[in-house]
Order: sequence, then structure tokens, then C-alpha cells
Amino acid sequence: MYFDWSTAYVGMSQSLANVLVHLVFSTKERVPLINDAWRGDMHAYIGGIIRRRGTNLLAANSVADHIHLLFPLPRTITIADLVREIKTGSALWTHGRNVAPMPFHWQAGYGIFSVSPQHRAVVMRYIANQEKHHQTVSFQDEFRQLLSEHDIAFDENYVWE
Repeated sequence: MYFDWSTAYVGMSQSLANVLVHLVFSTKERVPLINDAWRGDMHAYIGGIIRRRGTNLLAANSVADHIHLLFPLPRTITIADLVREIKTGSALWTHGRNVAPMPFHWQAGYGIFSVSPQHRAVVMRYIANQEKHHQTVSFQDEFRQLLSEHDIAFDENYVWE
């Protein structure tokens, strides 16, 4: 049986999306390089990178060894390309301002987790409370928990650098 796609397809005039993502990554080897004196400026710089890609940073927070970001994923770039831009741009920003006590590098990997619109406020609060959260929970334990909550299988031998 022949199906004529030209008569069956009804196209949309625009592409629409609302894919919220929670991005988490650490400094290389989790060295505690991020400090209060410049963390807010780094978050703002990352927000600029994300805005240039056509979306907005909804939440950002970091502690000494890692960062959490929440934003809608733009339709026009892959996750890997956007993460590379964020990590490369922010590392170059720290080098250009000479704010870290040693050369600043992010870990090679990252975790990115989907967030339903109904859970946006919950994730924003979670990100806002990172300082308190990490008084009792290490980055590695937090990351394992996020992977588990999002049903992401992982091998401990390859998660940490």
C-alpha cells in the first residue's frame, strides 16, 4: 500500500521547546578553587554565555569544587556543544582575571539532568541551598544521588578524574 506523505503532513511554522536541564560539573580533581570573592561574577559570565545561545540562566550556584546550573536547553545547539562553551568560556574567564590560586580547570565530564516544569522551583531551591547542603554531603555523594534519582547507570571507575 502506498502512503502519500505530501498530503498527510501538516507542518508547523515554528519550532518550540521547553526542555529544562540541571547541569552539574566539578573542578578538575575536585580541587576547591571557587571562592566567594568571584563566584557571583563567574555565574554572571556563564549566564552571558547561555544568553548568547538564546536562552536564560534560571539558577546558578557553586561551592568550592563544583557548580550547578538550571536553564532551558536552546533548540539550536547540542548539549555537548553548549557545555563545552560554558566550561571553556568560564575557565578562560578565570584565567584572564587571575582569580584562582592556581590554573583553573573544569573536569572533563558533567552530569545533565532533565527537570519537569512542575519541579523547576524545587530544583531552583536545591541549587540556592548548595552551601548548606554541602556542610554534610560531599560532591561525590551528591552526584551519585543525582545519577541514581535519574536512573543513570555509571561506573565509579570512570566518573571521577
